[in-house]
Amino acid sequence: MSSSEPSSLPGAERTLGAAPQLGPEADAQPEARSDGDRPGGARRPGRRLLGRKPKQPRLEVDDVLVVKGSKVRTAIGGTVVGNVMEWFDFGVYGYMTLMLSELFFHTGSKSLDTILTLLGFAVSFLVRPFGGLVLGPLGDKIGRQKVLFFTMAMMAIATALIGVLPTHAQIGVWAAFLLYALKLVQGFSTGGEYAGATTYVSEYAPDKKRGFYASMLDVGSYFGFALGAGSVALTHLVTSSVWGPDAMLAWGWRVPFLIAIPLGAVAIWFRARIPETPAFEATEAEQEAEAEQSHEDASSVHARKGPIGIIRYHWRELLIAVAIVAATNTAGYALTSYMPTYLGTQFGYNEMTSAATTIPALLILCVMIPFAGKASDRFGRRAVYFTGSATAVLLMLPAFWLMHQSSFLEIQVAMVIVALPVAMFIGPSAAALPALFPTAARYGAMGIAYNISVSLFGGTTPVISQTLIKWTGNSYMPALWIMFFGLVAGIAVIFMRESAKRPLLGSFPSVETAEEARELVAHQDENPLLNTSEMPIVVDPEMEAEIEAAMDVPGAGLPSDADAAPEDEGRDGSGASGADRVGAGS
Repeated sequence: MSSSEPSSLPGAERTLGAAPQLGPEADAQPEARSDGDRPGGARRPGRRLLGRKPKQPRLEVDDVLVVKGSKVRTAIGGTVVGNVMEWFDFGVYGYMTLMLSELFFHTGSKSLDTILTLLGFAVSFLVRPFGGLVLGPLGDKIGRQKVLFFTMAMMAIATALIGVLPTHAQIGVWAAFLLYALKLVQGFSTGGEYAGATTYVSEYAPDKKRGFYASMLDVGSYFGFALGAGSVALTHLVTSSVWGPDAMLAWGWRVPFLIAIPLGAVAIWFRARIPETPAFEATEAEQEAEAEQSHEDASSVHARKGPIGIIRYHWRELLIAVAIVAATNTAGYALTSYMPTYLGTQFGYNEMTSAATTIPALLILCVMIPFAGKASDRFGRRAVYFTGSATAVLLMLPAFWLMHQSSFLEIQVAMVIVALPVAMFIGPSAAALPALFPTAARYGAMGIAYNISVSLFGGTTPVISQTLIKWTGNSYMPALWIMFFGLVAGIAVIFMRESAKRPLLGSFPSVETAEEARELVAHQDENPLLNTSEMPIVVDPEMEAEIEAAMDVPGAGLPSDADAAPEDEGRDGSGASGADRVGAGS
């Protein structure tokens, strides 16, 4: 039974914790242990209830997950490298939209060809919810690392295959269908990629620095965009200079996609070597124990849930995440994937000039994101999100007005302004969004919320923006689109639970040193950021049955505080018993 399940005594909370130890051993504080020492089926005996009202479970020192900075950097580094590769393709595709429209679509209308090429970008997002529905629950079941390895391999192969596709001139309309098919494969893999990567880094990061460490994931994303833009610009420059102005259209366009082969090999190598998260392993042990008891509550914070269960029990959090992701990605994809098309159609810039214009803004964005993540650790996720919402509403129209002054420098300044709300939304997201959901359902819930939102509102931003401009003749429509979702996100954040400096829902606290673990346990009673009833503390079923039987008869079998007082002496206020549960990371 989960530690969060209500007891049979109305209004009472069940106490699930460690049995007190008597004798000199009780005086010693146990050391927080490192990963690899946790016995998968380790159980803690139930703690005796003091008084008639059950208390919350007691946290022990060796419950706390100790993950040192070097271990965090290794795990997150391997995830970030894969994320660079994942988003490299979107950068390449976005910066080659106008050229791909010439190669794969021949409708007789240049604007329609452009929209159909942008639709190829959009279709990859339409299949992402399906990828999230399949890969998300799979990641909750078999582990985050295995699914992340699979998504990385699928993405790299699909990107490389685009580079060898025949064009419309060679096989006619079938070229467009093949392009769409590979974009669908990419969309399916990405459906499990970002949800899994954010889940992974948030679970591996210490509570007090989760915003900063997790933000590095999105630094990798936008660095991947910048790398894709740079590869397009460099290929365009080299082919035009050496083989003439027609070389890029003839064969040079294939080069940036084929770069995915060595990049993908490196990313797959890193992904194969990242460890599983300690939070997943701890929750997995708790789930096994609950299964043995054969009365797991589906509403338990520690119960695995399929898509229907996730929607049933976490629909509020799903809606909050959808709103935030929508605001993040309308602004983000307008800045990255759509901006080359916007600059080309509105101001006549070619691929090389568009890339050269946007790369500085992307690199500046990469610098801003960690500062936003760190600010969310200090001031709270909600405060940074509110800042992002305000800047999206107030700065978009001035930024697009500045862009319309048409000078190279003014366009660069305008794009840096657009990047401000993107940084404010992106910075906390890899830490804040996974924290909305419990560990046992986190990957699956993120897969649903993130992919539905990014499919409906993020990946469609380029095609919707271009279509709105065509329908209305108003080149400021992308700014209004971003402003609307910025406002919606601000409203959603009002209802969001603050997660900064707190343990992830359904997980034990995570710190960087054993000293921090001892300090945390010693002061757990006065720490408002700890709620042990949400942690995967397993009770002994016999003790739990005794407690429930005792509570059926008021006062029966329940010791008084005076009777229990001698047993609590010598525990130094820590509640530690030296049980076999261990922390993680070293």
